[in-house]
This record gives sequence, structure tokens and C-alpha cells, in this order.
Amino acid sequence: MSARIGLFGIGLDTYWPQFPGLKQRLEGYQRRISKGLAELGADVTDAGLIDDPEKARKASLIFREARVDVLFLYVSTYALSHTVLPVALQTGLPVLILNLQPEKRIDYEKFNALGDRGLMTGEWLAHCQACCVPELANVFNNAGITYDIVTGWLDDETAWAEIGTWTAAASAKAALRDMRVGILGHYYAGMLDVYTDVTRLATVFGSHFDILEMDYLKQLRDRVADPEVEIKLRQFDAEFDISPGCEKAELRQAALTSCALDKLVAERGLGALAYYYEGVSGNEHENIITSVIAGNTLLTAHHVPVAGECEVKNVVAMKIMDELGAGGSFSEFYLMDFESDVVLLGHDGPAHPGIAEGSVGLVPLPLYHGKPGKGLSIQMSVRQGPATLLSVVQGPGGKTFLLVAEGEAVPGPTLKIGNTNSRYRFPIPAREFADAWSKAGPAHHCAIGTGHVAGSIEKLAVLLGIACRRVC
Repeated sequence: MSARIGLFGIGLDTYWPQFPGLKQRLEGYQRRISKGLAELGADVTDAGLIDDPEKARKASLIFREARVDVLFLYVSTYALSHTVLPVALQTGLPVLILNLQPEKRIDYEKFNALGDRGLMTGEWLAHCQACCVPELANVFNNAGITYDIVTGWLDDETAWAEIGTWTAAASAKAALRDMRVGILGHYYAGMLDVYTDVTRLATVFGSHFDILEMDYLKQLRDRVADPEVEIKLRQFDAEFDISPGCEKAELRQAALTSCALDKLVAERGLGALAYYYEGVSGNEHENIITSVIAGNTLLTAHHVPVAGECEVKNVVAMKIMDELGAGGSFSEFYLMDFESDVVLLGHDGPAHPGIAEGSVGLVPLPLYHGKPGKGLSIQMSVRQGPATLLSVVQGPGGKTFLLVAEGEAVPGPTLKIGNTNSRYRFPIPAREFADAWSKAGPAHHCAIGTGHVAGSIEKLAVLLGIACRRVC
């Protein structure tokens, strides 16, 4: 999903007749910014260079009609704050102030050699972006407008990296707003932390939540044709390292169910799915629910994250991670290794093959621990290197917030029990991390992704109007 960004520049109309060519030069800089945003994948609505309050009001109409997610304000030179406030107030959107000079430094010798004071002033005005940033911040503070600032120059890699985190956050917000989340089955009974206020989630993220029946999935499964199953089995071969211990009958059951899950996602337009089901022993849905792991893992790999135990909050976290290009695998605390000062996290059920270290094993399990039945499961570890943990938390007082931590997936022994699990080291000792993360009050599940993306997650929280708490 592309971020919808509203871009506008500001300048002072008094300057244009005084310094011929200055406005055109500044507009050229703004076109460079617009092009850079498009190269980051953003859908840019550029309202041009605004130099009076009436143009500001017209720009706000343009942005509202384009349904932009965030405003990027390019300070092209000194400008009056009354050219900005109408846009911010009338759109009600967060504003990112782009305090970007044309160059890293002005050429002082060339500048002073101009001789003509008028030419020198015009040249200075093309470089004085920082002049009105305190003025804008003062007005935004007093008006209660959410904003941030990126300071640098037009070709500044550090500044553009920061801008990139904002466009990524805006893209994630757009994806969440347009997402349909399927809820299949029911909660794992007794996990009080997992129980979710779906209304609050819909209010915060704008997502639609679709309550689905197991009977519906069974109908879809009953209509799957043999050629579809054969194609799915070939996909299993291509994407999984299938253990020799996997029985052909189990593989066929899993392929059949995987085909049905694909149809469910396509028919309901799902962008994510949370599920759990038990029923009673011998019920007609038993073959379905004990054979979903392979198919749900493939869906997760192909950008439709699936969370077990009906962890609706966590599948939203997984979707955020996936939209940020980090993957997002369903996880929980497994155990502590105090000798190595690491935490092991993982989970049974579906995983995210796109962030695996090495092959993704499809293995037989004679028993699903804590759940009925037996079948096939996924065994893998998350790719070693930078990693990010994310939880969507519904906290006290009706507050929804994001909880994030950055660490590193490190080598070492893991548990080969037909689950996903990996070793993680954090900037603080493992025992301190476990305590700090737990005291923040998330459910016991979290989404794990590769890379360090906490910066984008914090910016997503700004765009959503909620808090983000970072552990260590």
C-alpha cells in the first residue's frame, strides 16, 4: 500500500519581485523533494509553493480531496507562519517539517565574491530554510498540532533515511486502514490477555474485522479439486524442506486445507487472519484445524499474516511488521538462557518463512502441545542479525499503544521440537529485558521481524495518534 503524502512548500511573496528567479529556483528544489518521495514509493499530492493564507486554504482542500495520510512541509526559505497554520488546522493531519538546505554548506568565498548586496541577499534566502522553523514549531505547539522536523540538505542521506521511515509508517497506516482481518473460530479459552476489544482496534487502526465460521472454511474445502491439491503439493515442495517423516496422507490433508484457506482469503479479501478452534473429539472440522499450519505459513509468507490462538492484536502487529518489510512471525517467550544472557522466543503453528535462517522445515508432530490432535508443523529459526519485537497493547483506561524493542537474533542452540524458536540478545541484560517488557502489559505474544524498524513504528504511532513505548 502506497503512502498518500501531501507535499507543500512555503515562501514569502514579498521576495519574488525583489529577487528575480528566486521563486523558480525554490520550486525546482521542491520538485526534487517530490521526486525523492515518489522514489520511496509514496503517492505524492504536491500543492506547490504557498506564499499567502488564501493559497494555504486552497491547498487544504486539495489535500482533503486526495485523502492524504500525512503532510510534508518543505521550508524553501523564510516564510510567515500564517501561510502554514490554515493547512494544518483544516486537514487535521500530522506535519513533517522538511528543513532541507540546497547544499551541505554555502560556498562562502563564491557568495562573498558576488559583491552585489542584492544578489548576495537572494543567494542567502535560498539557503535560510532554518530561519522560520522555530516560528513554525512555536505556532504548532500552541495550536496543539502534531509535528516533527527533519533537518539536513537536499542530498543528505541521513535526512532521507529519516524521511524514508516516515513514508514507511504512512504506508503501514494506509495498509491497516484498508485491511480486512478475518477472525476464524474462537479464543484459546483462559488466555485472558489475548481476549481483544475489536471495537477499539477498529477505532485506532481503521481496519475491518470479519467474523468467520469454520463451516464456511469446510464448504470451501469440500469444493477443492484434485488438480488444485497437486499444485499446492508442488508449492510445499518448493517452499518447505519436507521431513521424510511426513506421511503422504498428512501432506495431502494439509494441501487440501491450504487450498481452502487461499479461497477464504480471496473471497473475503483478507489482509490478515487470526484463528483457533477445538470442537469435540471426532468432529467433522478436526481434519481442518489439525492441518492448517502449512497453509497459514504460506499465507504469512505471502503478506497475509496469520496468528494462532486467535491473537487478533498480534496479527495486527504482524501486519505492521510485514508492511515495513520486516516480516513478522508469531512468537512468545520460550525460555531464558542466563549463561549466554539471551532470551529464546518462538511459537508453534504458522511462521514467516521470509525471515528464516536457512530452510523452513515441515515436520510431523505426534502431538500438538496444549491443543487437540496431531499433524504437520513448521520448524525454523529467525535470520540472525538485527531484530525487532512488536506488540499491539490494549492497556488500562481504554488506551491502545504499541510496544517495541530492538535486539539481535544470535547464533546458538535452539529447541528442535517442531516449532519456530530463536535466540535474542538485547542492549540490556536478559532478565531486565524480560521484566521491562512484561511490565509494559502486552499479551504474552509478540511479532518478531528482521532489521531495526522501531523508528518507523514510533512514527506510525504518531500518525495513528497513539503512544509507542520502547523497551531498551
